[in-house]
Amino acid sequence: MLEAVAPQKDVDGFHPDNVGRLTIGAPRFVPCTPAGVMEMLAATGIALAGRDAVIVGRSNIVGKPMAMLLLHQGATVTICHSRTRDLGDHTRRADIVVAAVGRPQLLGADMVKPGAVVIDVGINRLSDGKLVGDVAFDALLGKASHITPVPGGVGPMTVAMLMANTVRAAELGQA
Repeated sequence: MLEAVAPQKDVDGFHPDNVGRLTIGAPRFVPCTPAGVMEMLAATGIALAGRDAVIVGRSNIVGKPMAMLLLHQGATVTICHSRTRDLGDHTRRADIVVAAVGRPQLLGADMVKPGAVVIDVGINRLSDGKLVGDVAFDALLGKASHITPVPGGVGPMTVAMLMANTVRAAELGQA
């Protein structure tokens, strides 16, 4: 299914050709959510080179491309997942935490060091209908130097990056 769309028209950035190009640092189209996260980080003015980053989630759509983008900016990246032992041991060392695992409020205040940048990619619906992220947002307010809300944080940036990729494809004569 990933190869059903030609790589030159794959504005989502999921085609194996586009994944390979991202890996070697020559992307045609970057997956939209990680691209949006990078735009958010750039807007804060936070230097990424030499920073410790932990990605919680290893998906092909967010986790892996997010790791590649941070690596290309000189961050030291650890990818954690559902089988990672003592997740908090990893996240407490991180200067930047990107939570993209799909588990409601998994990361609490005890799992993040003071001053860390926390990007919450998760979107989960609780039994009462409330939308929450993978991070306990209220518990981290004031502890994290920067934190994204759910809803209203990364989601709109994902849409913006999809539009940017679509425009780029049209400019390249690919769409």
